[in-house]
Amino acid sequence: MNVGKLLLSTWFFASFVSLTACGGGPSTGASTTTSSPISTSSDDLPVPLAAPNGESYHPAFEGWNLIWSDEFEGSELDRTKWEVETSCWGGGNNERQCYTDRLRNVELSNGLLRLKAYPEEFTGQQYPQGWPDGPGAQITQAYTSGKVRTRELADWTYGRFEARIKLPSGQGTWPAFWMLPASNVYGGWPLSGEIDIMEAVNLGASCSDCDGGWGENRSSGALHFGDPWPNNTFLTDKTTLSGDFEAKDQYHVFAVEWGQGRLNWFVDGVKFMTLDEEQWFTAALDKSDNATAPFDESFYLMFNLAVGGDLSENNNENRFDTSVFPTEMLVDWVRVYECDFDEAVGRSCMDGE
Repeated sequence: MNVGKLLLSTWFFASFVSLTACGGGPSTGASTTTSSPISTSSDDLPVPLAAPNGESYHPAFEGWNLIWSDEFEGSELDRTKWEVETSCWGGGNNERQCYTDRLRNVELSNGLLRLKAYPEEFTGQQYPQGWPDGPGAQITQAYTSGKVRTRELADWTYGRFEARIKLPSGQGTWPAFWMLPASNVYGGWPLSGEIDIMEAVNLGASCSDCDGGWGENRSSGALHFGDPWPNNTFLTDKTTLSGDFEAKDQYHVFAVEWGQGRLNWFVDGVKFMTLDEEQWFTAALDKSDNATAPFDESFYLMFNLAVGGDLSENNNENRFDTSVFPTEMLVDWVRVYECDFDEAVGRSCMDGE
């Protein structure tokens, strides 16, 4: 998610812990209209994941040691692991939602974290909890949705980060699994970096260059870094979501391995992108002073389901489809591993090093 794209780059100064909220309490906003709830069906429930060759797929490669996880069992979100953002500012990307701290938008059921987006007018605080200058004005949006993160609760430098997710479909959907710096050591976004483990926009929508004939069926990974906005830089790549039927109707495991000077991206255990330190930089430092910056500090995890926004509305059918909503993003589990062989730099578990 491109989080600093508009006027809000000043938010991410060095002493502030990146994007969106601390949390736990009820949303300060109030819904002014209602719509039908999203029902749970048997199709929502997790099923065992099999590798393409039919063998059992285990996501933890040799050498990676599980150090943190959430299987989303029980009936309530674990607030010792997650905070829920409440904000209506649109993420700096012209998104159409207010994120709320309501069961309607963030719910645990059947062993799943369900981030649910609804068409409903909602008024709430403009900026997330922790915004340096306060919450800002009251903003009204036409949609609500859910966003959770581990900010100030858990963050890591290097490791393997993965989650099993069933993605929503439709023109205007924008689910993401991503990371931001726990403390902006190198300055405001994107000088301290951003790691996008998974983004997937408009699944099932018209796509002129997709495989399989099902429409859009790709996810992507990315790094954001470089000079201050609007001269920031990002590197990204897409991969086709595999399966025997439409990719948008399946669970997939999305992962990134991050070690000193390198990141690898995976979907269902298949690597589709590698970026090395020669390919990134931060304007805060001369490259010769620290070649691995800004991706050498602690980052925290997030899941969110954005409604509309620049990336989705300016791709595929180049529009926003109101008929898609309500919809939801389902997370079966999330897991974090460190490399047993060298916790300090994490490279021994990557690519057989």
